[in-house]
Amino acid sequence: MSPSKPTASTMLILDLGLTPMQMTTKQIISNATSEQEASQKGQKRLLPMRLLKFIHLLQVLGSALTATVLKYDILSIFHKPNRPDSFAGKFESHLDGTGTESAIDFESTSSGLGDRNSIYSRVSISTVALFTLAMAAATGLGAVPFFFVQLDPQWAGLCNGMAAGVMLAASFDLIQEGQNHGADLIMLYFISGFQFLEQYGEVSMLDIKGADATKVVLVIGIMTLHSFGEGSGVGVSFAGSKGFSQGLLVTLAIAVHNIPEGLAVSMVLASRGVSPQNAMLWSVITSLPQPIVAVPSFICADAFNKFLPFCTGFAAGCMIWMVVAEVLPDAFKEASPSQVASAATISVAFMEALSTMFQNFSHDYSAEDASGFFVSLLFGLGPLLGGIILVAFALAFHLQHALLMGAASGISFVLGAWRPLQLLVSSKMGIIPLVFLLTVGAVFVHFCGSSILSLAGRKRASANNLPTISGFPMSIHTLQSFLSCGAVAFHALAEGLALGVAAPKAYGLGRHMVLPVSLHGLPRGAAVASCIFGATDSWHNALAAAALIGFMGPMSAIGAILAGIDYSGLDHIMVLACGGLLPSFGRIIQRALNLDTRKGISACNRSWFCYSLLNMH
Repeated sequence: MSPSKPTASTMLILDLGLTPMQMTTKQIISNATSEQEASQKGQKRLLPMRLLKFIHLLQVLGSALTATVLKYDILSIFHKPNRPDSFAGKFESHLDGTGTESAIDFESTSSGLGDRNSIYSRVSISTVALFTLAMAAATGLGAVPFFFVQLDPQWAGLCNGMAAGVMLAASFDLIQEGQNHGADLIMLYFISGFQFLEQYGEVSMLDIKGADATKVVLVIGIMTLHSFGEGSGVGVSFAGSKGFSQGLLVTLAIAVHNIPEGLAVSMVLASRGVSPQNAMLWSVITSLPQPIVAVPSFICADAFNKFLPFCTGFAAGCMIWMVVAEVLPDAFKEASPSQVASAATISVAFMEALSTMFQNFSHDYSAEDASGFFVSLLFGLGPLLGGIILVAFALAFHLQHALLMGAASGISFVLGAWRPLQLLVSSKMGIIPLVFLLTVGAVFVHFCGSSILSLAGRKRASANNLPTISGFPMSIHTLQSFLSCGAVAFHALAEGLALGVAAPKAYGLGRHMVLPVSLHGLPRGAAVASCIFGATDSWHNALAAAALIGFMGPMSAIGAILAGIDYSGLDHIMVLACGGLLPSFGRIIQRALNLDTRKGISACNRSWFCYSLLNMH
């Protein structure tokens, strides 16, 4: 039997030259307690690091598994025994560092793709429900700005003016849509809408009473009624001859259209003191009829077409009455008529331009473009998921600001260095132009950031607080964090352009690309959430920032699809964006080192190493 290892208490007795019998019971208990407390503190200190290692290990294993499954699925498509020889086209992603365009020859394989197109056009009820739920959830993005700022009276008046413009534009669109399905009765339904509102009485809601509560309920009720017509239109589009591709484009158009409508509802609520959380909730509630109505209208498309004139005409009449009688008078109380008129006009112009763009595109689209839209939308899920994971982890283990900012800096360093290294190793770009573009991007972002910080520093009202136009105090360090997130947003826009070029060429591979495309932006969302959470100590702001960054990539990709751009020049834009990340997060790592040098360096090194492993997979 081997002798047992002496404990710390026994070693202390021997060091003091005492026998165990000479030590008092109190001393032994005290030493044992101290040893136990030290052990517990050490375990508590190491627990976040161990869990961080474990999570990163799961990410590495998950990425390897994803790559294996994706490779198997793609090979199973491109190497079927009965495929035509001309179908041996090669698809290379523009995000993997090759930067080449090799598209599949669809023209010579129309017979081979005929069956796939028919399968792709068939839509299940669950697909309609899921897409319309996501479309309704997009309305909540309109409330995101109110998590960052608070409205002063003048800006509340301007917000009411913008809400009036959005509602007017939506009203005219509703009238036009109703005329296409029943022009004879549309004016009768329109008049019945505002006559109904004249009989509306006083109500209370959300702790708002009297006239204000009436306006809030009217806005929410009208926008909810307005959603019935949109939901019916989406369901009918999925039931059309082009099936999924047509329904996807209509869903995307209404989802983008829902964001300013959610902003209109949120502005009305926020101007009356409603919290951002409740404003976001009620914005989403106003769009819930869309998925509720879309499924029955998909099943019974012809029957629901008969109800569209009533829904659209009644909602348009209610909305115009509400704008003239309630929203505009409130706006004139807080802002000048010229300011309100400008805000309303700009809002109408934006909404009409948005509607025209999607209407024109819907007449000349292909199934490849619809597949590209679908893949582009998935690109926005990763940052939001990364932000949620980071916030949950930070709240569960009470991570300090130095750890959060160090982790954000490490991830951002890999984001900024990985793509230039790919181009250099693959000989796609020489060392001199590469260094030049990185330098230009870094100098530009550094100059813009320094100018904003110096301007803000001169306007400081106190030692570390900045007064803003909204009255919301913001510290210098918080402003630095937001500027760094702006550099990440520019990087996401550049990657979105590349994805927009590549996604249509992945037609037929949509379901195989769901997981890798969704997870591609996960570290970016974690970096942004870490930076904002470490600066503001607010998980609301961290999630909102991650959602906004996730929104940038899909919008950029969709813009690339609509514009029909090619890949030429995108590598240069990407390198410029990578250069902009370096000075932005240089300030963040400096702040982390000032807070706690050891923890900042440790978090930066771990996140840098683990994210590099993920990229190598």
